[in-house]
Order: sequence, then structure tokens, then C-alpha cells
Amino acid sequence: MELIIIFSIIWLLFTSVILLRNLVDLKSMHSISAHTAETAPLVSICIPARNEEDVIEHCVTQALKQNYPNFEVLVLDDNSTDETTSILTELSKIISNLHHIKGKEKPHYWMGKPWACNQLGESAKGKYLLFIDADVWLEEDALPKMVQALTQYDCITVWPKQYVGTFWEQMIVPMIYYAVFTLLPARYTERKPRWMPVSVYHKFSGTFAAACGQFIAFSREAYQKTGGHHAVQQEVVEDVQLAKHVRKHGLRLKMYHGTGTVNCRMYTSHAGLWAGLRKNFFAGFNKNILLFVCMGLLHLLVFVAPFVIFILALVYQSYSLAIFSLIPLLLIFLQRLLLDIRFGWNPSVSLLHPVSVLWYQLLGVVCLTDYLRGKKASWKGREV
Repeated sequence: MELIIIFSIIWLLFTSVILLRNLVDLKSMHSISAHTAETAPLVSICIPARNEEDVIEHCVTQALKQNYPNFEVLVLDDNSTDETTSILTELSKIISNLHHIKGKEKPHYWMGKPWACNQLGESAKGKYLLFIDADVWLEEDALPKMVQALTQYDCITVWPKQYVGTFWEQMIVPMIYYAVFTLLPARYTERKPRWMPVSVYHKFSGTFAAACGQFIAFSREAYQKTGGHHAVQQEVVEDVQLAKHVRKHGLRLKMYHGTGTVNCRMYTSHAGLWAGLRKNFFAGFNKNILLFVCMGLLHLLVFVAPFVIFILALVYQSYSLAIFSLIPLLLIFLQRLLLDIRFGWNPSVSLLHPVSVLWYQLLGVVCLTDYLRGKKASWKGREV
């Protein structure tokens, strides 16, 4: 048992270094000083929407409040079966720079979101293209800050401030950011690690690429050079693949966090959480079964086993082991606390981190079973 605790401590110390560096390196988009030029380039805000009746009006109205003089908002209605179409129809009657686009029927060899975004990219006229999800809402200074950033980079992506309401949202959504912030060194999404030989880096540069599809922006030249969404037409996790294409083409990629500028509430119920993550959890591992299983076992070993050992040690009155097993539990809580402070989440929920990990283990088993049985997930009334 001591060996398990030691391994857990080593892993957590390693990921703590990554987390601390990311908290320094991953700047807030809100910190960008934006000065709108007299000849502001046109920006196209592109919003794919399928069955988004609960959020689309808020998304669009917030997008239209930008403190920027030259932009258009394009919303592609991807054959919605709810009230999304009628909401957009009414909004487009009273808002001149809102372009409501009726989506074409999806070819069988395209994934839904890349297909919708590809049509938006073809319709957009801007020098800069911003793709946001329908559950995202922007603060008024988002566009000028984005344009300022794109004078230095070819593509930027923002991890929004995630609003979590229900118990399960608080338990599950922050875990996504926990994985990103503790495993992916943000600085290496921009440049080569100094310790890595160039020949090796060229082979593995895509490993360090990441993006959040809730907010990803390109210069038109970069979007066209990488092939845009056409190049990722069959990808469920298209945002990460877009980032890999950006790096593959030698273009400049920058990540920010969106606190104060970009907001999102991904899900509002446990059913929505489960369905949404079920469609892309395994795909996020590039459908690599060995990697998927190994990461699952690693998480059980690092995050769940110390908690079980702590309980057993108390039951059998092995107090020295109980105290030793508290070290990884304390490290986990401190890691989560740092993220909670950064993103304004409830720190007390971090005490249930092992339960959140078990939830993802169950999800992983279901996703892997789906894959082995050839069963496709469903999202927004469409197979994925």
C-alpha cells in the first residue's frame, strides 16, 4: 500500500509543477489591452446551432453587444427540430447584421459540428473568423481583445469561464479543466520545448496542440491554409484536430482562459452531462483502447486508491498509514483549490474528487463498451 501512496505522490507532484506553470503561463484574455483602430477589420462571429432553443437568443444578443465597430454575426441553423429556427427567424427580422443561414443536409461522411462550421466559414466575409458554441456568451470587449491577439498569432483559443449550477455540474465540469491544466503545458502549445530535439519535436508537435471549440478564432489566411473545418470533417473532437493542423502548418497558436471575457454553461442537467461527454470522451483519446484503459487505471491508482487506503487504515487503526495516505489527498485538494480560485468554483466540491473520478471511470466503461459493440452515441437527435 505504501508503494501506491508513493506513486500517487510522485504523480501529483509532477502534475502540480505543470499546473503551477500553467496558472502563470495561461493568461486571461481579459488582460489584453485592446485599442480599436479607425479602420477596424471585419470580424465574422460564426455560431453553429442545432436544437439550441434554450440558449441561442442569449448567445446571439450578447454577441451583438460587442464594443467593436465592424463585425457580422452568422448563425447556421443545422436542421433544428425544436424552436431554434423560429427564434432565429424573429431575431433576424429586427437585427440587421444577424445572418440566419439555413443549413444544408449533412452528408453521411461528415460529423455534424464540422459540417455546420464549414458552411459558416464559406459564408463568412471577415478578415477574422470566430467560431463559438451556442451556449457561449461574450462580454462586450471580447472582439477588440481577440483582434488584438490575432495581430500576433494566427489562431487563438479561449477556455471560457464555466458556470456550473447543479450538483453534478459542479462535480464533473471542473474535471475537464483539471485534466487540461495538470497534463498539458500551455507554453508548449506555442513553442518547442527547449529540452526536446528538433527532429523529435517535428514528429510529436501535435501532441502539445490543444484547443477549446467553444471559442476558437483564426485569421482568414490561417483558416484557409489549414483547410479549416473541411480538414476535420470526420472528427468528433474537431477542436483539438484543428489545433494540430495549425501547428502542423507552422502557424502560431495561443491559448487563453476566458474569465471576465468569455463565458459558458455547457450543461444544465446530469442527463445532458452524460450524453454530451459520452459522445466524445473516448474520441478524445483518438479511440486508442490501450491508452484509454491505461489512463483509467492510472486515475484509479492516483486518485481513488489513496482515499480507499485512508479509510481502511482508519478502520484497522493503522494511523501511520492513514497519515501517510493523507499526503496525496491533500495534494489533490490543493490542486483543485488553485483551479477553483482561478475559475470561481465551489472549493468544497473538491473534497469529492475521488467520486468525480469514479463517475468518469463509469463513463469510460460505457464508452468503451459502446465502441466494442459498434453502438454510436446520439447528440442533438443525431448519431455521432
